[in-house]
Amino acid sequence: MTSRDLILGRIRAALGEPAPPEEQPLPRHYLTTHAPDDPAALLDLLHRNLADYRARVHRCTDVELPARIAELLTTRGTRTVAVPPDLPPDWLGAVTAERLADDGTLTAARLDAVDSVVTGCALAIAETGTIVLDAGPGQGRRLLTLVPDHHVCVVRAPEQVVASVPLALPRLDPARPQTWISGPSATSDIELDRVEGVHGPRTLEVLLVTPA
Repeated sequence: MTSRDLILGRIRAALGEPAPPEEQPLPRHYLTTHAPDDPAALLDLLHRNLADYRARVHRCTDVELPARIAELLTTRGTRTVAVPPDLPPDWLGAVTAERLADDGTLTAARLDAVDSVVTGCALAIAETGTIVLDAGPGQGRRLLTLVPDHHVCVVRAPEQVVASVPLALPRLDPARPQTWISGPSATSDIELDRVEGVHGPRTLEVLLVTPA
């Protein structure tokens, strides 16, 4: 469209004249999701896409969660674990590692020496294998999940699992500090050599938790 066409179009609009067919807005009937409306299928899709991004994915029930968190930390050899101050206390009921509650005084240098961090999340997106953190309950500061090398993240299904980005956005507060995670931190150089752990955790372990 030329500047002349644009000006004439604005004049026609001001006069109330209908725009010619070529200037009519195109209908955009986009699908909000391509996934089935089935919680079990969505959880399977999330599992596959998280694994495809090299996250380590585990499943358990609410009852099994404390033992599974303890098992993951023990297998990792974790001696110190950082946690948000409002993390549900029963999640760490079986953990023997030293707990460091992030009360805002843990510096980046101190967190860099921590073995692991355990948090919850705001929600998870099945179609993209993405976990979203927004510093809400059980998540802590962004610093808490960007510095330690090992992140254990709990996703509660089905309430925290959505099919797609268009369905996720209305559930998020744009004023909150969001971190969107699709697998462990990774980058590559000009020769396409993949390096993990540069901009965040080298190892991401996700626990998909369902009701008992």
